[in-house]
Parts: sequence; C-alpha cells; structure tokens
Amino acid sequence: MDELIARIAAATGVEPDVARQATGLILAFLRKEGPQAEVEELFTSVPGASEAADAAGDGGGVLSGFAGMIGGGLMGLAGRLGELGLGMSQMQAIGKEVFAYAREKAGDERVGQVAAAIPGLSQFL
Repeated sequence: MDELIARIAAATGVEPDVARQATGLILAFLRKEGPQAEVEELFTSVPGASEAADAAGDGGGVLSGFAGMIGGGLMGLAGRLGELGLGMSQMQAIGKEVFAYAREKAGDERVGQVAAAIPGLSQFL
C-alpha cells in the first residue's frame, strides 16, 4: 500500500497522509457498494486493501452526513473526500491511480467486474 500512496502523492501533489486517507475511503466505498465476492477477491490480490478500508471506517463528518441524506453512493464518497480538502479533479486523479494499481495487482477482469457493478464509478477510472 505504501507504493500506491507514494504514487498518488506524486501524481496529485497531495500529502501522503491525505493520499492514505483517500485511498482508504475509496476502498471502503468499494467494499460497501460493490459485489461482495468480487470485492473480496480484489482485496485479496491488492496487498493492504482490506486494512486500508478498515482504517477508513464508516464514520464521517457533517458533509458526508449531508451527502448520505441526498443519495449516498458516489455522492457520499465525494463528500468524504471533499472533507479531506480534495477537489473533484484530485478525486478523479486519486481514483484513477487506485484503479490502475488494482489492475496491476488483480487484473483488468476482476477490477472491471467491481467497477461495472457500481453506477457512475467510471468517472473515477
């Protein structure tokens, strides 16, 4: 996971701690919204994914609570990432890095199965 965090920080200019938190939030979102069997297979192939998702937890601040009231899903994820001070372009760049790394570790097919099952996720790929 440290390799991924370093890649995200280099590609986006965000601090490594923010990159770590954002990665955890994205992985926790996949665990919550994606098809369980496929997500678990993906997490098995990506070292540290389960731990990162666990560290992100299910808590949230005011913005994420509001986002959850108006739909949750990607809107909720965007709210939580926004709480980290990330703009939409940074969110998309981080998402692309997370999914590129996942493809390297788990393969296109496995990542594609998870992504296809979550409406709207393609904007982060």
